[in-house]
Amino acid sequence: MPHFALPRTVRLTRTHKASAALVATAGCAAALAFTAVPGNATTTAAADAPAAVKPVGANGLPLTAKDRADNGKQARAVASSVAGGLKVVPAEKQDRAAEQPANRSIERKALVAPKTAPKAPKAPKAPKAPKATPKRYANNLDGWIRESLDIMKAKGIPGSYEGLHRNIMRESAGDPNAVNDWDINAINGVPSKGLLQVIQPTFDTYHVSGTPHKLTDPIANITAAANYAADRYGSIDNVNSAY
Repeated sequence: MPHFALPRTVRLTRTHKASAALVATAGCAAALAFTAVPGNATTTAAADAPAAVKPVGANGLPLTAKDRADNGKQARAVASSVAGGLKVVPAEKQDRAAEQPANRSIERKALVAPKTAPKAPKAPKAPKAPKATPKRYANNLDGWIRESLDIMKAKGIPGSYEGLHRNIMRESAGDPNAVNDWDINAINGVPSKGLLQVIQPTFDTYHVSGTPHKLTDPIANITAAANYAADRYGSIDNVNSAY
C-alpha cells in the first residue's frame, strides 16, 4: 500500500499574514478590472495609445533645438509678410468703394443718348420738268409770220396765217425793207415802210410790247399792222386792199 507523507505544519508569522492580505486585495482589484472590460476588447491601453512622432527636417533627420528655433523665426517672418500684404479697409470705406462703381454705371447710362426712332425715308423728289427751250423760227417770211402769230395769240390780237400772208404779198411782196415813196403818205413826208407798209405814227401808236421798236423789223411791223387792223377792221383777215 503506498505511503503518503502529510505535509508539515508551517507556522505563519505576522509578516506572512500581511503579505497574504495584500495579495488578496490585489486579486480582488484585478477581478473587478477584468469584469469592467468588454468581452470583445482585444487590445490593451498601451496598444491603443498613439505612438509619439518626433518632428524631422527636410533631410529626414530629427530636428535639433537649433532647427526648431530657425523654423520658428521663418514662420514668424512669413506671417509678418502676409500681414503686411493684407490691407485692412474700414467698413465705411468699403461701402463708399462699392457705391462708386454703381454711380459710374448710372453716369454712363445718363451720358448715353437715347436712340431715336429711325427717320422715315425721304420721298423721292419729283423729276424737274425740263426747261422749255425757246422756240426757234426761220429767218424768212414763213418764220416771221409764225413768230408774229405766237405773239399775237399771247397778246389777244386776232389774225391767221392766211390773212397775214395775203396782205404782206400785196403790200410788199415779202420785202421787209420795202418803202412806198409815191402815195399821199410819201407826199406828206411819212412814207409807208415794211412788210405791211405801216407809217411811223401808226407804228408808234399800235406797237406791241416785247418786239423791237423799229418800223422795218419784220416781227414788229407785222404785229403793229395786225393790232391796227384789229382795232379798225376787227382783224387783219378782213383787210383785202389798201387800208
